Amino acid sequence: MALHRLFQLSSVLRSAVSLTLRRNIGLSAVLFNRAKELDPVQKLFLDKIRDYNNKSKTSGGIVDAGAAYQKNLSEEVTKLQRLYGGGDLIKFPEVKFTEPKLEEVAK
Repeated sequence: MALHRLFQLSSVLRSAVSLTLRRNIGLSAVLFNRAKELDPVQKLFLDKIRDYNNKSKTSGGIVDAGAAYQKNLSEEVTKLQRLYGGGDLIKFPEVKFTEPKLEEVAK
């Protein structure tokens, strides 16, 4: 009888272990697929993004911006300063609200 119980317990234990192993193998397969080499198109896309990021850090702004871009930018900034009364366009404007003076009117 004790031997029969031991076999039942071992079969339950075996099924639990097999279920756990199947789940872990399924999860590890997904993780290993992510670690593999990317699709060539994805790899090219990521390489271009990284390359642009490096270029923008070294240039300190827009990548491959020529003289025409700088000229156009300065003209637009001049127009905006003329329209909105000058000042620093990079800084957020300070808005100050004053409390209105309310007077009580006699009836």
